[in-house]
Amino acid sequence: MVPPQDYADTRPEIYAIPAPRSRYLTMRDGCRLAIDVYIPETKSARPDASPPAQFPTIVLFTPYYRRFKLHPDGVGERAPNTAKFRDFLVPRGYAVVVIDVRGTGASFGTRDSFRSPRERDDSREVVQWIVTQPWSSGVVGATGISYLGAASDFLASTGHPAVKAIAPLFSVWDTYTDNYFPGGIQLKALTQSYDDLMVALDHDRRDMLHRFVYYANPHFEGPQPVDEDPEGILLQAAIREHLGNFRQTEFMPEFSFREDPLPYDAQFSSATFSPYSLAAQIPPDVAVLSVSGWMDGGGYMNGAISRYLTLSRNPGYLLLGPWDHGARIDVSPWRSTQMADFPWLAEVLRFFDHYLLGHQTGLNAEAPVHYYAMHAEQWRSATQWPPYDPDADSKLYLTPALALETAPLPDSTDHDYQVDFAIGTGAGTRYERIAAINSTEYYPDWQGRGDRMCNFTSAPLDAPAELAGHVVADLWVSSSEPDAALFIYVTEIEASGAERYVTEGLLRLLHRKVSPCPPQYQTTWPFRTFSRQDAQPLTPGQFERVQVPLLPTAWQFQSGSRIRVSIAGADKDHCGQVPHGRPPLLKIGTGGAHASCVTLPLSAVPGTTTGKGAAQ
Repeated sequence: MVPPQDYADTRPEIYAIPAPRSRYLTMRDGCRLAIDVYIPETKSARPDASPPAQFPTIVLFTPYYRRFKLHPDGVGERAPNTAKFRDFLVPRGYAVVVIDVRGTGASFGTRDSFRSPRERDDSREVVQWIVTQPWSSGVVGATGISYLGAASDFLASTGHPAVKAIAPLFSVWDTYTDNYFPGGIQLKALTQSYDDLMVALDHDRRDMLHRFVYYANPHFEGPQPVDEDPEGILLQAAIREHLGNFRQTEFMPEFSFREDPLPYDAQFSSATFSPYSLAAQIPPDVAVLSVSGWMDGGGYMNGAISRYLTLSRNPGYLLLGPWDHGARIDVSPWRSTQMADFPWLAEVLRFFDHYLLGHQTGLNAEAPVHYYAMHAEQWRSATQWPPYDPDADSKLYLTPALALETAPLPDSTDHDYQVDFAIGTGAGTRYERIAAINSTEYYPDWQGRGDRMCNFTSAPLDAPAELAGHVVADLWVSSSEPDAALFIYVTEIEASGAERYVTEGLLRLLHRKVSPCPPQYQTTWPFRTFSRQDAQPLTPGQFERVQVPLLPTAWQFQSGSRIRVSIAGADKDHCGQVPHGRPPLLKIGTGGAHASCVTLPLSAVPGTTTGKGAAQ
């Protein structure tokens, strides 16, 4: 009801951003963390323009350098990972504290994983230090994109009483399925790319850093030393300790099953670095704003939704836009600008104003869920997720004629599909950006990509229809091999013949068992444990029911368009073969007792909408 830019206009920039105060904080085990502190300063000499003596604080825990050292003649933003928060929040009355997590930047220590229990304990100690400072109002919030967003979940789970609100942005709830193993299948390129990035940063390998566009400024000269270390002597000692950090290429394959413990540590599993495992420890009075985008990797939007559903006793809000990871690009094919133009920082400001400053923002009078419908190019509001009644979902049944029909055929038949391990989805997909690859166009070459897949296509739509939520493929499948993978895509084929990628889902059939959701991990789509105990090989030639949830989206299909569902058994560009070197022959049931279908959360196009950029 209050567009974010309108709210931002009520909060002008009245304070100046000072040069940061930088220092080491010593943790309980002696490890020293480098921090930058920004405290609002007056912009005017007038007495009535003086800032208050104390401010609420926003903390940002980053492994990507709190600040780069810049060559004396260099130019460029020295804090590319966090500057947007500093520049937006400090002038509006928030102190901002940025921390190099242990084993990174100018901080000492080593990392035994990302978001390790030691990091979580560090975050509580940092907050405790903040609330003892004379400039602190004693109230703390946390936010950040990706790693930083999940770190805010972990901070909240410490139960520190000063932490009143968190805004996890574009961040995981479950590192296993939201990020590295969607559908139980490891994203092979992501593991290598992230390892290269962290070696470049943690080891100060500037010869490698230029590969990553976000850190490619040739004037960068490693992490900025703290004020007490002007010659960088302590910094060099810290970097030497970083050589002991874990390596992602060796670490991540240890977690091929969710919650499977490390062979040398029975208490450490993928849950250890996933926020859901500590959901019960987040106090119910901590407000939570979850933000993601429809093209946010292979599952970050699921993370935002699951966080919102799981923390139902907390004051909670969910914002899902037409964005990639970090809302850098507007991913809608009908976008007016390439760069995302939604002022999401104003939404974050309003949220913190409401819960940290106690302002009457009107936030609690609005629907808690806002999402963007692509092709309609409009924002929607909802009181729940999914936004529509699941009982009203549409079902389209697969037929032997490779059609999608509204009713199942009475007789059992099946369709053969020989998996082709040479099939891929290219380089312009949802997966590149999370691997720190600079993507600006999404699925621009989708036309014809599905031709070698197994395709089922509907009749033309009589009227526009809007999809909002999770498509679920409910299939009867048999395989010639004891394991297989399903990659399922939804495409809109417009009346002109243009093919538009809508969404996709993937599943390793070893993990086909569906289980009830545990309290700390709520979903509205089929839940799987992905555990070793529940993994079971297929019996070759035997039909089994397999439910594959596709990634959520909101998309308006146009009148005259057809809906196509494509099934493949590989994506060579992002995932490994399942099973290795043995492409299976799949049989897909198309009627009778083996009537496969796709459930789509479709509804009539809403009659009342709002313009782009106005969250209503």
